[in-house]
Amino acid sequence: MKWREITTLEEWHEVFTESKKRDQVIIKHSTTCSVSANALKEFDQYLDDAPNTNIDYILVKVIESREVSNKIAEDLELKHESPQIIYLKEGARYWNASHWAISKEHMKAVLD
Repeated sequence: MKWREITTLEEWHEVFTESKKRDQVIIKHSTTCSVSANALKEFDQYLDDAPNTNIDYILVKVIESREVSNKIAEDLELKHESPQIIYLKEGARYWNASHWAISKEHMKAVLD
């Protein structure tokens, strides 16, 4: 399983709308941060193993797609952090974590 990158506000709106029917996990990633690189590695390891297939996995690069990243924080009333993982379930924020709390084990505990 692999993540899908979104880069536009329209794509974010589609992801948010879809979250009312199908769970969505968004990882906000900074391409210039080593902590974020580690979080993305953990995310990829989770997806390479046996991820929950009833979830769509989304990547947002916070520098390259700043407008999308900011809109996610605004719409979900969530302080922006990077790296950050957000689990949307039934159209609402169900769980989120940031920095070193983003690990394969933590994802398995919450998502599986």
